[in-house]
Amino acid sequence: MVEQLDVQPVRIDSGASTERVVPPAGPPVDAAPDDLPAALAWVVDVGRSAPHPGSGRTLALWELLASTAAHDVALARTLEPHLDALAVLAQADPTPDLKPVGVTGSANDRSWGVFAAEGPGLRLEASEDAGRWTLTGVKPWCSLAAHLSHALVTAWTDDGRRLFAVDLRSAGVQPDDGPWVARGLTSVVSAPVRFDGAVAVPVGRAGWYLDRPGFAWGGIGVAACWYGGAVGVARAMVDRALDTSGREPDQLALAHLGAVDRHLTGARTALAEAARLVDAASGRSRTELPDPPGILARRVRGVVAQAVEETLTRSAHALGPGPLTTDEAFARRVADLGLYVRQHHAERDDASLGRDLLARGERPW
Repeated sequence: MVEQLDVQPVRIDSGASTERVVPPAGPPVDAAPDDLPAALAWVVDVGRSAPHPGSGRTLALWELLASTAAHDVALARTLEPHLDALAVLAQADPTPDLKPVGVTGSANDRSWGVFAAEGPGLRLEASEDAGRWTLTGVKPWCSLAAHLSHALVTAWTDDGRRLFAVDLRSAGVQPDDGPWVARGLTSVVSAPVRFDGAVAVPVGRAGWYLDRPGFAWGGIGVAACWYGGAVGVARAMVDRALDTSGREPDQLALAHLGAVDRHLTGARTALAEAARLVDAASGRSRTELPDPPGILARRVRGVVAQAVEETLTRSAHALGPGPLTTDEAFARRVADLGLYVRQHHAERDDASLGRDLLARGERPW
């Protein structure tokens, strides 16, 4: 067990009488970006007891992610896909036999990523021969592939895209080391991985990974990380306002603080309601749900992303260049969060949401 994290919890629903899952232990914030082995050891440790979305403990899971991100965004960016992968494996029916990819005990004892992005001119294909699956091609945007032990990877088959488990340290797997010139999330390198006949295990049928409700639920978990990162930035604004040794906040500083509170309250409320809906939806068919999981996810992610962008902009206006140039933790948090929130596709996600709303042929409100 590594050093205890000094974490101030992030509450998403302060009125709920639910258990709270706060990061119990881990690398200190100053070490997390540079000591990946320590960070990954902590991630694996947390994954052994963290709840899955839709388990009745979704709020506790998202508070865990938000609390981690408020402490260190890069650490949350490392934790979230690991927990998502464990949730996917738990949802798969039948349970995949992972022995061919070197998992002889519990999957919880490995470090996992989820690589599902596509890129122009790149294609990863899966082929089967006598019951043995292999992967060949290139997969883009594979975060921490050079450091993780395993990953869940989408690849193309004759029946469409399918999810596979793969041992990233096995023969036929070659992670690239870049290009990665990002100034945020500098330790979370996201680069292509080249597969050349790498042994793989299918997880679910073709199309299952993207069709299942858990895909949308995992996307909201990412938004919980964004929210926590924004809370970390907003706390610096409050600390500055309460600092009696400095200049008393003027009307503009107070206005920025009030606006940030308003946006973060909206994001928190959206996440709390989504957690309730996710737990209520578990085990129900799509036709029984008030809204399709994808619509719920895009609504919540959009609300949270806007709150993050408002927090980043207003904190810069309120605090000026000082903390960005003299406070290492704050400057890193701002840079990390600014890149992380770009997983939201902005107006493209809004257009996708609008298209799906119209396709339902009813007024959503």
